[in-house]
Amino acid sequence: MTLDPELLRILVCPNDRGEVDYHEAEQVIVCRTCGYRYPVRDDIPVMLIDEAEKPAAGKR
Repeated sequence: MTLDPELLRILVCPNDRGEVDYHEAEQVIVCRTCGYRYPVRDDIPVMLIDEAEKPAAGKR
């Protein structure tokens, strides 16, 4: 199952309010600006900063 396109259209990164991309194969939502990676569990985006995988220093 895929995420609702309408939901993806309104989601933003809670860290910096940046636009995000959904990587369906990896089940993650990635911020275009800060690089935070938010998990998608059971087709539900977990958009919590504490749950995000932070990018390595100097990488995005």
